[in-house]
Amino acid sequence: MLISMLGLLAIAMTAAGVKAWADYRSDIRVARERVHGKSAIAPSPYGDIEYTEGGAGPNVLVIHGAGGGYDQGELIAQAVLDERFHWIAPSRFGYLRSGFPVGATFDEQARAFACLLDHLGIQRVAVVAVSAGGPSALLFALLYPERVASLTLISCGVATISTEGQTEADRKGGMLIDIFKKDFRYWIVAKMFKRQLIQLMGADDTVIRGLSSRQMELIERFIDYMNPASLRYVGAVLDHTAAPPGERIAAIKASTLIIHAEDDKLQLYHNAVFACSTIPGARLLRFTSGGHFVMGIEQAAVRAEVQKHILDNVGSLQEELVMGRSADAN
Repeated sequence: MLISMLGLLAIAMTAAGVKAWADYRSDIRVARERVHGKSAIAPSPYGDIEYTEGGAGPNVLVIHGAGGGYDQGELIAQAVLDERFHWIAPSRFGYLRSGFPVGATFDEQARAFACLLDHLGIQRVAVVAVSAGGPSALLFALLYPERVASLTLISCGVATISTEGQTEADRKGGMLIDIFKKDFRYWIVAKMFKRQLIQLMGADDTVIRGLSSRQMELIERFIDYMNPASLRYVGAVLDHTAAPPGERIAAIKASTLIIHAEDDKLQLYHNAVFACSTIPGARLLRFTSGGHFVMGIEQAAVRAEVQKHILDNVGSLQEELVMGRSADAN
């Protein structure tokens, strides 16, 4: 009798394993089809730069976070912009079809953004960056002040500070990198351990319990859009190991909006405090809760503030351009 029960259990486990593998193969095929052939490539001295664009209006460079790519950039644009804005969403170094130059740094990534804009014939943009997209966005604003009309940082990494909380955040980041290394590893974690994955991505139990169905749907879409994970692994390693800009951001001249939740467990709140106190004239929009997913959890408020910040600085940009043309004429 015992042998029969063990045999049935083995059969059931085998069947479950076969189904899981079939589901994985199907989901990864769909994910690869989703990111294949949907983007354009701009050549540059830093290798190919993959990007997509959409909308019409003021130009906005949307810079994705770790585990992303142009597809995550599109999700960010959908979350915080609308069709009144022309957004450009590149894949950063090592993500999807973008190249990965030898010795890649956040400074070089910033210079690659300038190459992309040159390719598109765009002189100046508003910049919206999320999470690990922060360092290269900050450096783009620092290295090319004439090309940045405004800068918005949402849950962004900025500086390294040695604290117990930062050590734990770095540990979580390292675990995420390990999960990204293999497609099946990420897929099985995202499918079977979604709550734990969301925690690794910077939200605590209080935030997770309070999610509405709409908020959870948006977060699940971000998680699903990290498939296939192996096409993002090299870029994610750079995000985890490269040094953020730190004190250098004191020279940024762009009008800067910083959006961050106090309970963010992945990019800690001290990043926002540091950026606000270091970038001249920067403004901080603080949320007491929302974790690393504050963009989705407080979407209405974040969306309104991001759009207002961009539009408030479009007028000054137009005035500067008019003044510049007048000076050239004289």
